[in-house]
Amino acid sequence: MARCQAEETLRQAESAFDFGGEIVGALRYGQGHINDTFCVYVQKEDGECLRYILQRINTETFRDPDGLMENIAGVTDYLREVICKNGGDPTRETLTVLRTRENAPYFRDSQGGCWRVYPFIEGTVCLQSVQKPEQFYESAKTFGKFQMLLADYDASTLHETIPRFHDTRDRLCNFQKALAADTLSRAKDVKAEIDFVLAHEKDCSVLMDRLEAGDLPLRVTHNDTKLNNILIDKVSGRGICVIDLDTVMPGLSLNDYGDSIRFGANHSAEDEPDLSKVNFDLELFAIYTKGFLEEAGSALTAVEKEYLPWGAKLMTLECGIRFLTDYLEGDHYFRTHRPGQNLDRCRTQFKLVRDMELLWPQMQRIVAEIR
Repeated sequence: MARCQAEETLRQAESAFDFGGEIVGALRYGQGHINDTFCVYVQKEDGECLRYILQRINTETFRDPDGLMENIAGVTDYLREVICKNGGDPTRETLTVLRTRENAPYFRDSQGGCWRVYPFIEGTVCLQSVQKPEQFYESAKTFGKFQMLLADYDASTLHETIPRFHDTRDRLCNFQKALAADTLSRAKDVKAEIDFVLAHEKDCSVLMDRLEAGDLPLRVTHNDTKLNNILIDKVSGRGICVIDLDTVMPGLSLNDYGDSIRFGANHSAEDEPDLSKVNFDLELFAIYTKGFLEEAGSALTAVEKEYLPWGAKLMTLECGIRFLTDYLEGDHYFRTHRPGQNLDRCRTQFKLVRDMELLWPQMQRIVAEIR
């Protein structure tokens, strides 16, 4: 019965959009864990075959689909205009929201499911990990260009799809609550990690204090700037399009930059239990910083550029705090596949923070030279 119902809602969603031809198939697609994603195959009358991405939005994670799709539609429509003015190709350099037959940015099925469609961007590949430095550089340029193109977009008009997502002070507060409750009596086994967070308590306020003081501007930010959230052209190897826009929100450019560094400037798995294998790579840091500033540099303020190392450090620290908080609370947020996995994730992030602190003068010098 459940399977029949799922197939029925999929058919409803397919019927809600004009794909410009006959739908000849729809298959599950990609490696995402949040939304249900399908690739829809369409045959046009002239024989051409087109592909579209059809997604059912996870409304347990994103509880305001109206606000979420208003963000995405507004940002992508704006990007199309700017890319056209710059002589680019908006069909490849940004996602395009296909409106429903009723001209809405998404469709709600009979069961309350929310569906959206993007035309498939052909001739591209999405990589799950950095295989060579050039790919990390292309990631930097692509996310940097995203910042540059949206520099004049009024970020205050965007909805917070996940409230206070990169408010490091708030993440610290959540940690302190979890520590005080200690519902599973796990705190006694992670004293070193707890002490590490408490020793960095003042650091958690650095960027938010600068934002509130007006030293750092509020910008349109992606908030999940991993390599697998850009499309790379199969022929040229260049990054061409930023995808997965569900977390596009108002925020700090330093958060986007810093999250990329956290994810890519090391060679270990995020849950590597052997910390001797976890090392912050200063060369990859320099490569990413160069690519990011080549594209975004003209749009960033002097203070934003100066605080780039802080973006790297605080996004890494924040992520470690989130893993530790989840461990204390019983591993209910981040999916785990083995006991202690969130604790290992926490420890890798804190190891990277320690490495950054040891290399802090070199990080500052690299940024200053590239600026």
